Amino acid sequence: MITRPECISRRTMLKGAGALLSLPLLEAMMPRARADETAKKHPVRMGVLYFPNGVNTTEFLPKGVGKEFELSPTLSPLAKVKSDILVLTELMNIKTDTGDGHYVKTGGFMTGTTITRTTGSDVRSNGVSMDQVAAQRIGHLTPLPSLELGIEPVTTGVDINVGYTRLYGSHISWSTPTTPVAKEIDPRQAFNRLFRPKEGRARDASSDKSVLDIVQEDAKSLRAKVGASDRRKLDEYLGSIRAIENRIEFDAKRRAEAVHEDPLARETVKKLGDRIKSYYDDPAKVSERGINHTEQVRIMLDLMVMAFWTDSTRVSTFMFGNDVSGKNFSFVEGVKGSHHELSHHENKKEKLDQYALINRWHVQQFAYMLEKMKGIKEGEGTLLENSMILFGSPIRDGNSHNPHNLPLVLAGQGGGTLKTGRHLLYPKNTPMCNLYQGMLNRMGTPVEKFGDSTGELVGINVESYSAPQG
Repeated sequence: MITRPECISRRTMLKGAGALLSLPLLEAMMPRARADETAKKHPVRMGVLYFPNGVNTTEFLPKGVGKEFELSPTLSPLAKVKSDILVLTELMNIKTDTGDGHYVKTGGFMTGTTITRTTGSDVRSNGVSMDQVAAQRIGHLTPLPSLELGIEPVTTGVDINVGYTRLYGSHISWSTPTTPVAKEIDPRQAFNRLFRPKEGRARDASSDKSVLDIVQEDAKSLRAKVGASDRRKLDEYLGSIRAIENRIEFDAKRRAEAVHEDPLARETVKKLGDRIKSYYDDPAKVSERGINHTEQVRIMLDLMVMAFWTDSTRVSTFMFGNDVSGKNFSFVEGVKGSHHELSHHENKKEKLDQYALINRWHVQQFAYMLEKMKGIKEGEGTLLENSMILFGSPIRDGNSHNPHNLPLVLAGQGGGTLKTGRHLLYPKNTPMCNLYQGMLNRMGTPVEKFGDSTGELVGINVESYSAPQG
């Protein structure tokens, strides 16, 4: 007699003392009578990957439009997912076109508004960011309404050159016009937010154990209830968690050792005395030097993918860095110096070449994430097909701080509502907020207007698009 697998709740979690693991969608979570229909209705996820300081424009723009476009040198790492992206040209954020350097552009990147000029007493974006519009309407459907990640801490103080608090350069998400959403910059804490949600400042014995060891008995019980296909998916998922746990520990150790080897760090160590441990453990201190932070970034992107895969959240953002930061990219071959400094290239070839290499590094990390999402099956499709991942910067070029013709790439099919594999050229000064309005509509959180939008961005859901002339 063959025993049929049990039907279990979509919200089934693996539990243990101090650990709580959401699960990817399993066949056992779908009532058999509706399995085929349910499998086609996976939720749409939305992610925004922000990078500061714009791009070397001559190296970024693709050749050709429509399906026959060629990836540019900067975008070449996207070759394996070319059919899954839309390169969007000539979109702009008009409310940030005030001539005030970086902060206006970053602070208003996802709100479509003009921030209030202040040195800190009246921080105001004057709008809710589009990710939080979605999170506030569908966040109750998932354990986390949204997930904000980054690798640099909030920059404090005032930039006296332009008269703005530096806080504006550290946030892209705003839950209210006066409330920026804090981002998690420590991979270990980001992991805990997903898998140890009740862990606070106080630590107990379970805090040092792998979450997989903690939920081992629950996982064993679940395996007995599901079929072979679900057991394979469960093993893949748990293996991914184990790998991330190991990578977090290894990377933390590597970065601490890198600080020891840094001459500037050794000099600083002499001054810190008893505070030495906090110096080594602080990811902000490490990120200011030329220490390779690629693995730190990839762990964060993997956590975002994991959150989407398990439906822990459907809305997430990631900041590759703050605007006007001192992040050093000397770990990239051919680069010597900081991103912000090199973005002010003054049209000097030596700086432009290094600027382009940094841009390409950012695209490589974007491609890493997309390839991983494309490899995760969801029914007959993939996680990438059921997502929208926007990669972009709030300025076109770091030398001019220009918010026209922003460098933007949208990946994923939004649950089958986007026709990807194309370069779309729009009329000059097309509102970027038209894109945001379309993304919100696809998230099931429709808006009649967002920022300066004039309607949903046309052409992204049809096979062919020709920009109006004139």
